[in-house]
Amino acid sequence: MSDGWAESAEAWIADMGDEGDFGRRFVLDAPMLKRAAAAGSGPFTTVLDVGCGEGRFCRMLADLGMDTTGIDPTAALIDHARMLHPEGAYAIGRAERLDFADASFDLVVSYLALIDIPDIAAGIAEMARVLRPGGTLLIANLNSFNTASNEGWETDWSGHSKFAIDDYLDERANWVSWRGIRIQNWHRPLSTYMSLLIGQGLVLTHFAEPAPVGGMRNRGDRYRRVPWFMMMEWRKPDRS
Repeated sequence: MSDGWAESAEAWIADMGDEGDFGRRFVLDAPMLKRAAAAGSGPFTTVLDVGCGEGRFCRMLADLGMDTTGIDPTAALIDHARMLHPEGAYAIGRAERLDFADASFDLVVSYLALIDIPDIAAGIAEMARVLRPGGTLLIANLNSFNTASNEGWETDWSGHSKFAIDDYLDERANWVSWRGIRIQNWHRPLSTYMSLLIGQGLVLTHFAEPAPVGGMRNRGDRYRRVPWFMMMEWRKPDRS
């Protein structure tokens, strides 16, 4: 069964453009780049972007001098990434079966990709496997309170707007649609992600729920009123 990505690739590319959507540009990009630069030891850092899509964040990491590889299961998105960044390394692949040797990368990035991975246990195990000891797994994801919403904003009997969530503890696939895009996202409680990451022996070194910086205030309000994004940084212990 399709998850909608192949059918939505053209609309996704058009919607992201060169700069990305509001949430990426004004909420996540700056703190993600700051953490990536801090995690790396310099221009020789090897990076894997899991679920890189059209390669936007790969290009940003490459601009920092990082040797970046991007993988994504959607062929049309990888083709577009290669067209925009011919010197970059891109491959069609799934998070659950990474075609790389153990301990291949200093930094593994998952930028709004965990919600797209059906077998999240296998995906997280693979990201941990290809990360070298002492390396960092940097994650940005939709907050689980966000993905638990079936209806989003509603108006209650008094005329006040409320953000409704339900069945928070039940893992499930949701279909989301906007501007010609229709894709499957997965809701999971935060405890699922935390338990799987801890189970891989990773150590949490950073957690944040970033606020919008810049952009139009009315656009940024949605990211302030409810938990929208979360960022996590996990270190793989060096056992030597």
